Amino acid sequence: MSLKQTIEEIVEKHLPDETHFIVDIQLIENSSKPQLKILIDADQGVSIDACAFISRQVGEEIEAKELLEDAYVLEVSSPGVDYPLNSRRQYEKNIGRKLKVTLTDGKETEGELLQVGPSEIVLKVIKKEKGKKATEEDLVYPLEEIKKSIVLVSFK
Repeated sequence: MSLKQTIEEIVEKHLPDETHFIVDIQLIENSSKPQLKILIDADQGVSIDACAFISRQVGEEIEAKELLEDAYVLEVSSPGVDYPLNSRRQYEKNIGRKLKVTLTDGKETEGELLQVGPSEIVLKVIKKEKGKKATEEDLVYPLEEIKKSIVLVSFK
């Protein structure tokens, strides 16, 4: 089992409840001190207390098991609004929000996330053609064809 998988199991064990989930775990070793970044999310958002709790529990277990030999920086946080969606659960959490989706072929689409299926998402896209009335269309995108999806924040 790799170090990343071991750390993932440790984090999973210390999540406060079933509404919390792991988004990403990154071990960055290109600085003077290795940096372990753990990104978590929850169905109703992540609190600072949850991040602090996970940080303490995971840090103690990493130390006890001596998984990292040298001093390291441990950062536990939520992914932030500009972090790409990378799991079905993140898509489900963002139903009703506007996304910018980049496909593997480079095409980009913006639209409201209507639903998430087992292997696809459905976006409501507004099509505007010069001289014509704008129309709405529901488009289905297979998850395997999505390179990157970002939630678009509206300040209206």
